[in-house]
Amino acid sequence: MERILSADISKHVGKLVLLQGWVQTIRRHGKVVFFDLRDRTGLTQLVLTGAVMAQADSITEESVISVEGAVVKRPSSLINPNIASGSVEVQVNKLTVYSTAQPLPFPLNDRSVNENSRLEYRYLDLRSAKQIENLQNRAKIIAYIRNWLTREGLTEVETPYISKSTPEGARDYLVPSRIEKGKFYALPQSPQQYKQLLMVAGLEKYFQIVRCFRDEDARADRQPEFTQLDVELSFTTQEEILQLMESLFLGMAKELFPNMVLTFQPFKRLTYREAMQQYGSDRPDLRQDKNDPNELAFVIVENFPMFDWKEGDKRWGATHHPFTAPTDDDEADFEAHPKEALAKQYDLVLNGSEIAGGSIRIHQPEVLERVFAFLGHTKKDIEAKFGHLIKAFSYGVPPHGGFASGLDRLCAIFCQEQSIREVIAFPKTGDGHDLMMHSPSDVDPDQLKELGLVIEDKKSR
Repeated sequence: MERILSADISKHVGKLVLLQGWVQTIRRHGKVVFFDLRDRTGLTQLVLTGAVMAQADSITEESVISVEGAVVKRPSSLINPNIASGSVEVQVNKLTVYSTAQPLPFPLNDRSVNENSRLEYRYLDLRSAKQIENLQNRAKIIAYIRNWLTREGLTEVETPYISKSTPEGARDYLVPSRIEKGKFYALPQSPQQYKQLLMVAGLEKYFQIVRCFRDEDARADRQPEFTQLDVELSFTTQEEILQLMESLFLGMAKELFPNMVLTFQPFKRLTYREAMQQYGSDRPDLRQDKNDPNELAFVIVENFPMFDWKEGDKRWGATHHPFTAPTDDDEADFEAHPKEALAKQYDLVLNGSEIAGGSIRIHQPEVLERVFAFLGHTKKDIEAKFGHLIKAFSYGVPPHGGFASGLDRLCAIFCQEQSIREVIAFPKTGDGHDLMMHSPSDVDPDQLKELGLVIEDKKSR
């Protein structure tokens, strides 16, 4: 017999059906026991009587079962309009218990439960209706992006997860090499150099839904690993990229979340200077009602400073990254006027959060070397860290640019969540710990020996 799901059960009135899932609730009323059976599409009420009811004595909530029975209409006074199967119930004649659940450490669907407990038992937390809805919405968002960009003629390309350590703003996660002891790969902070190399390769229009890794200090709403939409175009302009970005996110909001209110159509635009002068932030929240989670206020911020002063290091650093092109007016003498130099850089802000950012890239090798030198890299450093990119540019590179979008933040806003952890299946804590898998963890000494690594004795520090 083929399994029927809760969302379709009302189509099978008068028929025998097979259902499988979790027992969400149990209600015992004398000679009748009612189960609410949950599957991925919703709930179905089961009615157990007679011999089958006797089996129910040992079943606990969240046990996994299979039942066969007849689908019948409920009396009109007992119809539940809040669920898809609310007009019917199943009179069970056969019951199979796949797995009996132990008492749960906390009630499902209770957001007041301590977050650390929810993360430790994440596989239970994910059974809650809101968490399932969040993951389903995340899947819809990613599917929409992939389909929309493909229709626009962009090619999806996967780039490596183990690569070379290069300075991109945060600490790298390093991966030791067993083959060449003492040398390391790095997990990518972003596919920045690979996507530019794809432009050198002539792909012209690229995108990727990519995992990125940054070894940062503890932050409330950051994760050591996160998901990013990455887009790069050749022979493009800043305006073309901003139009592409706006069309993508505006279409997504309208199609997937039609009940949400868009504050600006088209998106509001501000220069960096205007944003700072008018709102004191380059990520202004311009919702008309800050307490309304259904409101979406998209704002494009452009013309960022090319450099910012790193007070702790007493030097200039790249505001975005060193591959960002200066504006045409500033290309000739950005070294002489670093404080005033502007970049072809832009951000997309949603409800006070930066959800995307990008730039037109430097495609002239000589300008790229000037920027690296201004930022304090010696010729030897430039060759060691970026020589492969500069070499590639020497074989002909088109003008190019793009953007990246933090999909965890985007999903959190669309799902009306305060934390990105609520839209990630298995997130870490704010300080990077996985409470469910108990990581980071010690490894076998033989593994370290094979890699040529020795752990420093903590007592000797």
